[in-house]
Amino acid sequence: MKKLISITVNSEFLGRKGRAKERVFAFAYHIKITNNSRQSIQLLSRYWLITDGNNSTHEIHGSGVLGQQPYIAAGESFEYSSNVMLPTPVGSMQGHYQMISQSGDYFDAPIRVFPLALPMAVH
Repeated sequence: MKKLISITVNSEFLGRKGRAKERVFAFAYHIKITNNSRQSIQLLSRYWLITDGNNSTHEIHGSGVLGQQPYIAAGESFEYSSNVMLPTPVGSMQGHYQMISQSGDYFDAPIRVFPLALPMAVH
């Protein structure tokens, strides 16, 4: 059975940023949210659990994405890109979007764990 909301993620290493001791590893992540349901939905908020290579975690709660709370029509998709900085060359992210359907039902759309890693750092 097809999920009502499907979320695909691709991540990429952007390089190291900052000065010597404060250097961090920058990663971009590209998200595609597809509405497979029969009614429009709106993305209200996001939750991220970010884990670095030292197993330290950081949580982010926020309204919408990139300053938007987009509506996604039935059968349509919404795409965006953002970035994250880690103190280590590997890590992961996971979370969910809180959505509301056209009929007023609130629900969470889960985002499965995806890797953040330098090329060839994880096989």
